[in-house]
Amino acid sequence: MTLEEVTSKLQSLQDDPTMMTVSKYSPTAPEWPDNQLPFVEIHLAYLRAHKLVNPIYYISNLELMIKKR
Repeated sequence: MTLEEVTSKLQSLQDDPTMMTVSKYSPTAPEWPDNQLPFVEIHLAYLRAHKLVNPIYYISNLELMIKKR
């Protein structure tokens, strides 16, 4: 998966009302309102930091974890 594909998939998860996506406070994120990192940026940062993680599996597991039931 390319970076654009990963970003668009994470964005679609964030926009889906059946998913629980939250932003998180980060003192190192002054460019975001109230220093709240958006859901997409949190997971892109994780994937950038962990290059050996397969993004397809990561997003698949993420979908299972954030699905509203």
